[in-house]
Amino acid sequence: MSKGYLQVYTGNGKGKTTAAIGLAIRAAGAGKRVFFGQFVKDMEYSEIKALQRFEDLITVRQYGLGCFLNREPQKRDRDAGKEGLVDAGVMLISGVYDVVILDEACIALSYKLFTVEQLLDALNNRHPSCEAIVTGRYAPLKLISAADLVTEMKEVKHYYTHGVMARDGIER
Repeated sequence: MSKGYLQVYTGNGKGKTTAAIGLAIRAAGAGKRVFFGQFVKDMEYSEIKALQRFEDLITVRQYGLGCFLNREPQKRDRDAGKEGLVDAGVMLISGVYDVVILDEACIALSYKLFTVEQLLDALNNRHPSCEAIVTGRYAPLKLISAADLVTEMKEVKHYYTHGVMARDGIER
């Protein structure tokens, strides 16, 4: 049994979820079981459809009720986030999954769906061999300090600034 580490993918650049999905597919290719919990989002994005093709090794759950990034989250959004963290905590500690990905958990933190202390409690109580990956913009310093690996995606140039909207299979 090898030790599992804590990885954080953060920053304003594109690619945090994509990197986590790449790791999930790599892990599945090695026969590892993966749990992919996605906070805030609730739509069947192309990334979710792709992961469902590996349903024998990758379990996907979404803990969002719809996009509230342009408004304050409602009580039901906060409740869904908290319930999602409890569910993800069970997956982290279970020993069933070799890799647990908490996609957009940093966004959930920034919208106060749960606290960094609650997230760190779940991560610190994980099975010793469980590799944990947390993604999303605005990773708090406490999470960065606790992590074994932190990658910051930095936007240098993006076509969104020229009015290009999210495209199927590329951004969604």
